[in-house]
Amino acid sequence: MLSRLSANPWWFLAGWVLVSSLLFGKPLFALAEYGLANDNASHVLMIPLIVAWLLYLDHKKVQHTSFHIAPAAVLAVCAGLIAVTTHYYLSGNHALPFLVFSVVCLWLAGFLAVFGVPPLRSVWFDLAFLVFLIPIPDRFLDRVVYFLQAGSADMAGFVFDLTDVPALREGFVFRLPRLSIEVAPECSGIRSSIALFILALLVCHFSFSKFWKKVVFLMAGLLMMIVKNGVRIATLAILANYVNPAFLYGRLHRQGGVVFFLLGLSLLIPVYWVLRRGEKTLALHPNEVSTSTL
Repeated sequence: MLSRLSANPWWFLAGWVLVSSLLFGKPLFALAEYGLANDNASHVLMIPLIVAWLLYLDHKKVQHTSFHIAPAAVLAVCAGLIAVTTHYYLSGNHALPFLVFSVVCLWLAGFLAVFGVPPLRSVWFDLAFLVFLIPIPDRFLDRVVYFLQAGSADMAGFVFDLTDVPALREGFVFRLPRLSIEVAPECSGIRSSIALFILALLVCHFSFSKFWKKVVFLMAGLLMMIVKNGVRIATLAILANYVNPAFLYGRLHRQGGVVFFLLGLSLLIPVYWVLRRGEKTLALHPNEVSTSTL
């Protein structure tokens, strides 16, 4: 049996992931419920698929030599200690990030046991993507939301000035001639910002070889998150003030996020093409490149 698993170690890893997932079935089910019910965590449902896709692309870089039990056991024991401590001292949403972190560590322990350290290093990006499975703690999430909220309000104020719309700003509240609007935490655009950040990370991984280019593109992505959300807020406010107040409650407000998300992507395209200069054209595998350049 062991020789069969050695011939195809991916089955061994799949079995380990299945068993550890069953052991942590309750927190993983809670994670799925959390992702379905919370707009700020809807991305977690896609992360396993993204990781599986990345590993499929990089599977030729992973060569099984022998089982590395000792380092994997240390990581698995640490994961177990974290889970047990969390079970006794925390509950509910406060415990969920630590329990999900524990099961992620168990999955990594399984990979380490089957393939060892060198393959782990070769696909570190693929496996590091599992961190997005871990729910963001409320205290940290509140700070991120406040940052996006403040940046979006500044951008909306800039659009009002640019379009000569009279608007008196008091903190996060803008007073226009016919109405007042508040840039509430729900208007921070955190959901689309997380999605855009994840997409930007994938683009960096496949498109840029130099570290500084990856940093520049991610910073540009962060800026575009704020720009597109500020434009969204200002656009809705201007339409509501000069056309119809119903724009603040209509379909453009509730379902127009996709339009402004695409706006953010379109603003990133020029940055992408500038940074792509000098990079080699990628083939089907990110490490297999042709000799032509863009």
